Amino acid sequence: MEQVAVLGFDAARAQAADLAIGQVLDRLRGQTGAVAEAMRYAVEGGKALRGFLVIETARLYGIDPARSAPAAGAIEALHAYSLVHDDLPCMDDDDMRRGKPTVHRKWDETTAVLAGDALQALAFDLCANAGCSAEARLELVQGLSVAAGLRGMVGGQALDIAAESADTPLTLDEITQLQAGKTGALITWSATAGAVMAAEKPDRLKLFGDNLGLAFQIWDDVLDVEGCADTVGKAVGKDEQRGKATFVSLLGLDAAKARAAQLIDEACDAMAPYGAEAECLRQAACFVISRRN
Repeated sequence: MEQVAVLGFDAARAQAADLAIGQVLDRLRGQTGAVAEAMRYAVEGGKALRGFLVIETARLYGIDPARSAPAAGAIEALHAYSLVHDDLPCMDDDDMRRGKPTVHRKWDETTAVLAGDALQALAFDLCANAGCSAEARLELVQGLSVAAGLRGMVGGQALDIAAESADTPLTLDEITQLQAGKTGALITWSATAGAVMAAEKPDRLKLFGDNLGLAFQIWDDVLDVEGCADTVGKAVGKDEQRGKATFVSLLGLDAAKARAAQLIDEACDAMAPYGAEAECLRQAACFVISRRN
């Protein structure tokens, strides 16, 4: 952890992004055609927060970034796939993502669907090549399949779509449950990956990830109200236009911000047993509610 302390959070996050995205790009080296180009395009330009969490939680257990990088690349590939599909006309119908045209706008819907499908498949390929025991790799793959599927991200997305046409707006508890799947499941998987690789109990890291994931989504709701498209990198104000119930619409802007801050405090408290070794992760948690995109 001494190296990370010297680097600082921003540099450590940049290093993690290079390692994680590099894993995906290495797998695509030599691949030609529109789908491969769209895959490369989709993974570049993001914050790579999930990949950072994988690498830094693994570092807590003495696992070198070279060994955790495949798992970090896996979560970045899977997250990119989810964004490509989320932006499609049949879903959120967005024109911009990460400050550039969405994949289906730059290419077409067919290429976007196939690129997303291929990124999802690539994620499991990468995850199966993490530098840990066969038992730990199996647990990583199985956990990622749950976090990405009906009991996680896909299930949360389905609830979110259904809520847009529901007669009754969702309650705060229902939104919390929805977002625990849609946004939180992949963040929690990322936060627990280090413990899984080390064959250690992930309880404290799961608490960290659960709180971080919910705070991340609340802040996304804040940015949809306060942010500008140029900074956020995608359209804003869409939740209000659609009449969606969000943390901000139910709690109010100030209360939503306060709730996000409380969650980050709880996430940081969960890391107390790791002491100074977890400082970079605590900084990442604070970043989540200070980001402008």
